[in-house]
Amino acid sequence: MTRQPVVYTQELEMILGNSRVLENISMEVFPGDMVGIIGPNGAGKTTLLRLLLGLIRPTAGTVLVFGTRPEKLGKTMDEVGYMPQHPTFTDHFPLSAEDVVLMGTYTASTMGRRLPAEARQRAALSLERVGLLDRRGTPFHELSGGQRQRAFLARALCKEPRLLLLDEPNAGLDLPTQSRFFALLQELRLEKGITVLLVSHDLAVVARYASRLICINRTMHVHGSPADVLNSPQLEEAYRCEFDVLLNMKRG
Repeated sequence: MTRQPVVYTQELEMILGNSRVLENISMEVFPGDMVGIIGPNGAGKTTLLRLLLGLIRPTAGTVLVFGTRPEKLGKTMDEVGYMPQHPTFTDHFPLSAEDVVLMGTYTASTMGRRLPAEARQRAALSLERVGLLDRRGTPFHELSGGQRQRAFLARALCKEPRLLLLDEPNAGLDLPTQSRFFALLQELRLEKGITVLLVSHDLAVVARYASRLICINRTMHVHGSPADVLNSPQLEEAYRCEFDVLLNMKRG
């Protein structure tokens, strides 16, 4: 029996203003995959996530999530967890770690209403999964960078998603914290069967953890296993002037 891809795009094209941001992007992401979308800054990676979330519609081509156009998913969109690149919270705003995670339980029908006990139970379970249950009452601004990233991941996990979309989840984290974060993602993927699609410009880190890499810089340059992608001459073409990063990867 043929498996249906969780994410499917075919000849995807996106024009924003007068700029062609993406063109000819065709890919399939299957259940349980951990796929890294890599490429230099400004390559269109975040735009691709916005298309998958249904926040914008493609200029041309096809994009399907769970076999359906994202804007038509309705309640099924609750099965997609999203961790944005730069979540903004004012340090002086009185939010605890639990409050931030509870935001992941809100839907259009629950906005403005008192959350049920079940929502708090889901938030507690998510905090436990990421190792932050003992910090649930801690003011969010007092958490370390790594703890904040884990809290945002817990928020994305609150609705028991089948698909996680992560935008630069390792940004600003030191290497040990990055390693712990990606190990947690691997654990969730293996235990829960969650499909993970993560965007990053940090080729060195993502290549160690992803099962497949897709390299884009407006168009798709190369995709495959991390070893195949790292040894492809098309990788240097995609990164252009960032040869120092690639050379360090190959020497390592």
